[in-house]
Order: sequence, then structure tokens, then C-alpha cells
Amino acid sequence: MIIKQDVVDGLLSYCRNFHPREAILLVRGKKLKDEIQINALMIPPLPVHSETFTSFPIHMLPIDPSILGTAHSHPNGVLRPSLEDLNNYFGRVMLIIGFPYMSKNDISVFDREGNRAVFTVI
Repeated sequence: MIIKQDVVDGLLSYCRNFHPREAILLVRGKKLKDEIQINALMIPPLPVHSETFTSFPIHMLPIDPSILGTAHSHPNGVLRPSLEDLNNYFGRVMLIIGFPYMSKNDISVFDREGNRAVFTVI
């Protein structure tokens, strides 16, 4: 998996701005053979941000195959999905950004089963 540097910077900045509330974004990009490339972020329609969860109405999403999944913050710094995260998984990937939101080391990527994926920043 490849994530563009400006996407990483955007994720970290967005999450810092919402702290201590959870933040949520959609990740956009493309899947080429066996590789996923994330190259953009999108604010979902009507997002809800609280200190214990974040959500948005999935039925409001546009039909857009470039939306590959979601990214959301964990203000407690835990870089693994909760059962709630896995039950509400959307798309091909889920990124979790943990406090203190300072570098790519504060980002983890997961598949639908909750397995951590390796990513490269370019």
C-alpha cells in the first residue's frame, strides 16, 4: 500500500484540529493489481464528531469508485480497531490515526478482518 505524503500530512492535521473528539475522513485513490494507492482525502457528508465515536450516514455517499475506505482518529492513542470499528468497516481499507498525531508512526492501516497492513509513504 502506498500513501502520498500530503495525505499523511492532511490526516495528522485534521485529527489534531478535532482532538479530543474523534475525526473521520474518507480516503480516495485507486487499486492497481495487488497494490492500493491512497492519494486524496474527502470529508464525508454530515459527519458526527464526539469524544467516544465518529460517524456519517453511508447512504449519503456519492457513487464514487475512488473512495477506498475510511480514516478516523483514536484520541486515546490506541492504534488498533475496536469491535465497533470492525462492525462498521467500509471499503477496502481502514486507517486509524492515534494521538499525538505527529508522524506516520501514529497511523495504522487495517483490512476488513482487523489485520495490520504495511504501507509506504511517497
